[in-house]
Amino acid sequence: MDTVSSSASVRLRTKRRIYPLIKRLFDFVVSLISLILLTPLLILIAIVIRLDSPGPSIFRQTRIGKGDKPFTCYKFRTMTDDADQTVYEQFIKDVMHSEPSSDNDSKDVPFRLKTGWNDPRITRVGRFLRVASLDELPQLFNVLKGEMSLVGPRPDMPLSVEGYTEFERQRLKVLPGITGLWQISGRADLTVRQMFELDARYVNQQSLWLDLKIFLKTIPVVISRKGAG
Repeated sequence: MDTVSSSASVRLRTKRRIYPLIKRLFDFVVSLISLILLTPLLILIAIVIRLDSPGPSIFRQTRIGKGDKPFTCYKFRTMTDDADQTVYEQFIKDVMHSEPSSDNDSKDVPFRLKTGWNDPRITRVGRFLRVASLDELPQLFNVLKGEMSLVGPRPDMPLSVEGYTEFERQRLKVLPGITGLWQISGRADLTVRQMFELDARYVNQQSLWLDLKIFLKTIPVVISRKGAG
């Protein structure tokens, strides 16, 4: 019995050492090849954004990654350059920093903002980029740099992380990702609580097979635009 337990322990330790290495190799190779192949599209999108509204093509924002480490996250700009961010910041405060009551828990609400597609801050091109999930493509540079992974919990804002419970902080144990369980399970149609539960499940069950399954399932989800917020 001791021999069996010892053997299982060795396999587990080996798996824990090999998995991060293979995952990083997969992230690096796929992101590099994707950036090379998508260069014409990336340039075209950047030009169209600049023609549609004044301001930079790339939106940069500080996000929190693995181990509470902040990094600059890249996205194509989908809002006007002078867009007021207080609406989203207030949403974060209401959800992450408020005490739950017996009648209502702020985290049992859909993740999407109530302003939705009628938000006047979103540009014409930005609306299309969001629906097609093309605004996330610059994050391939974050993956290439090792700040993100192709698969993992979405990187969150510092204001939101400040309100995390101990359970919610589990998502900070791994690299944030461009896609994850949340994205293939409903995206913005899910509640904030469901998002954290799915991220915790991923952290506890992560494997190469799960990563591959999530990665492949993301393609039809993006094409169908299911749950785009």
